[in-house]
Amino acid sequence: MVQNRILAVDDEPYNLEIIEEILEDDYQLHCVNSGPECLKIAEEFKPRVILLDVSMPNMDGYEVCRKLKENPATSEIVVMFVSARGTVEERIAGYDVGAEDYIVKPFGNKELQSKLSSLFKVIENREILEQQVEDATSAAFNAMSLSSEMGTIVQYIENIGTIDEPKELASALSQCLKSFGLKTCSAFLVDKEVSHFSSEGICSPMVIELFELLKNKGRLYEFSPRILVNYPTISLLILNMPLDDPEKLGRIRDHICFIVSVTEQQLNAILTARVLKYQKMQLKRAFALVKSRFEELVCVLNLSHEMNEAIFRELQEEFENRIPYMGLDEDQELYIFKKVDTTIQKSVAREDLLTDVKSAFFEIEDDLSHILD
Repeated sequence: MVQNRILAVDDEPYNLEIIEEILEDDYQLHCVNSGPECLKIAEEFKPRVILLDVSMPNMDGYEVCRKLKENPATSEIVVMFVSARGTVEERIAGYDVGAEDYIVKPFGNKELQSKLSSLFKVIENREILEQQVEDATSAAFNAMSLSSEMGTIVQYIENIGTIDEPKELASALSQCLKSFGLKTCSAFLVDKEVSHFSSEGICSPMVIELFELLKNKGRLYEFSPRILVNYPTISLLILNMPLDDPEKLGRIRDHICFIVSVTEQQLNAILTARVLKYQKMQLKRAFALVKSRFEELVCVLNLSHEMNEAIFRELQEEFENRIPYMGLDEDQELYIFKKVDTTIQKSVAREDLLTDVKSAFFEIEDDLSHILD
């Protein structure tokens, strides 16, 4: 249960009672009714998540959150604001002071439980990633740190040309920007569905909400120390722009649009390749069907040819056997034999036409085979 500690902060006892009723069976819950008491208890109780009311007397939720994040002992605690209002400005203000999520009163049991479940997944993933980063990041980026910024970008462009999966492309983008010391979140639009990726593991619910709220705010949207870059299929949020280094800040602002643009081109190339692959598969199926029909028609033509030969052979033999006994004069016999010969010649000519048809079928089949190769 230590892993599921929650601290609830609200100056209204009724609100705390509601939270307690929803959470007491699943979490180790502690409740306080003021900002100063929250700051005091947080270090002792060590909650994983703080449910923090925004509107409180003396010290509001924004100030409490800011102080929590400034204190090394409490800076890693995940904060979810609880407020009766939820405008874009208020959400951004909450995000600016370090909150990870926001829930608007009145909320339901399932809504609060769902948001907390998501937050605990973020926490768990972050801790796993931090351990992985501690073990592997140093070796992975030593070589890249020796390169210039432009060298890193060129290397990134060369490397993504071999990537054929959107998830791998998002990871490569994150790793490239990590080499500049940047923490990022990104949103990729693939097949009308948006997938979110983070250099810190999983995007928090508030970040996902910001992508949706700010997608129509222009190519660049800045709210220090963050900047959001919007392209049609990729949006990139940088969380820690280097405000203390104006030269580096300027270079990064120049780089990021180019990097995202190139990344989007590769994403479009990946999606186009998928479409072409699917179309080729469909064309192969169509070719197999056409080939099957051609083979059936050739069989029919061959059977027709064989039947014609048998019929005329039988007819010719019958005439040869019967005409001498029919009492015909010589002119009549010659007329009948000539008529039979003419009919047989017309049939042979028609068989030649069928042979041409079969030849055309085989040529078409050969042409389709070359197209698919």
